[in-house]
Amino acid sequence: STLRPSALVSISSIIPDIMLRMTGVADRIMERVRSRKAGEWICTPRDFDTGSSEAVNQALSRLVKAGKLRRVGHGLYDAPRWSRILNRPAPADLDAAIDALARRDDVKIVADGSVAANRLGLTNAVPARPHYLTDGTSRTLRIGGHTIRLRHASPRKMRWSGKLCGPVVLALQWLGPDAASDPRVVPALRRRLPDSVKRNLVRERQHLPGWMIPIARRIAADSTQTR
Repeated sequence: STLRPSALVSISSIIPDIMLRMTGVADRIMERVRSRKAGEWICTPRDFDTGSSEAVNQALSRLVKAGKLRRVGHGLYDAPRWSRILNRPAPADLDAAIDALARRDDVKIVADGSVAANRLGLTNAVPARPHYLTDGTSRTLRIGGHTIRLRHASPRKMRWSGKLCGPVVLALQWLGPDAASDPRVVPALRRRLPDSVKRNLVRERQHLPGWMIPIARRIAADSTQTR
């Protein structure tokens, strides 16, 4: 059967309307992306309430095809950047990717002790495959050129997620009482840590293992308030 002229008119008016809505969603996504500093934010579909989940996913796919966004992992996107130093696309920021992953999956994720110790300058060892602790499922992921391992951890370890002193505690736990008692550890942390972290470390002392409490007190000895 043939379509009546009125039906053709109706269909022709629907298609541009759908395209306009999709374009509007894409525009609002890019407005949000451009409002953040390049390289410091990785987004997920859950970050946008500009339309239905299907519309957001379609808009993100169109933006990737157009080169306005880059897919750095499953459901993870950032604004592509060029590194003049590397003379190639800049790698995705791993911390931003971890934050996005936690938002996307509604889980807590924190760097494990080896990663924290490296970042705090307590070890020169760089993990070949960064490990993170999570209250979600254990898995290995590929994000922006990085292979990362998420390991399910106990609530006792995950309680340090979001705490100012969390990385310090996890780093000291990873070192253990013998290595953490090395005379170079406390001076290094006293120089590196801001007073706010030192005070938080002492305030959380009731949750520290016994051997770590004296170390925490020495680290915070030069802060303005240790109680």
